[in-house]
Amino acid sequence: VQLQASGGGLVQAGGSLRLSCAVSERTFSTYDMGWFRQAPGKEREFVAGVGWSGLSTWYEDSVKGRFTISRDNAKNTVFLQMSSVKPEDTAVYYCAASRTDYRIASLYDYWGQGTLVTVSS
Repeated sequence: VQLQASGGGLVQAGGSLRLSCAVSERTFSTYDMGWFRQAPGKEREFVAGVGWSGLSTWYEDSVKGRFTISRDNAKNTVFLQMSSVKPEDTAVYYCAASRTDYRIASLYDYWGQGTLVTVSS
């Protein structure tokens, strides 16, 4: 399973950004997908997860109501729509895939390279 994240960049606080993750796997629709982030000097943090159908989602408390995870199984792509961003959202964002449970960070087995999001105040 190969994952390619994109869409990062510089955004002002209060603004919006959409991250995408393209997955090279013909059985993409059977995988749960998630987004993680790692800020400088901090541990990696599980941000959001979505079940294989796209109907079930999970969010870390600090992003609830601001971020939306979604997926397009026809295009083998998962998205993270980031709104009302804050400087503390600055991090490298990674997409990942799980065969087990979209809610459990430790069960994500496949990882893409990160995309950097920088939020200026």
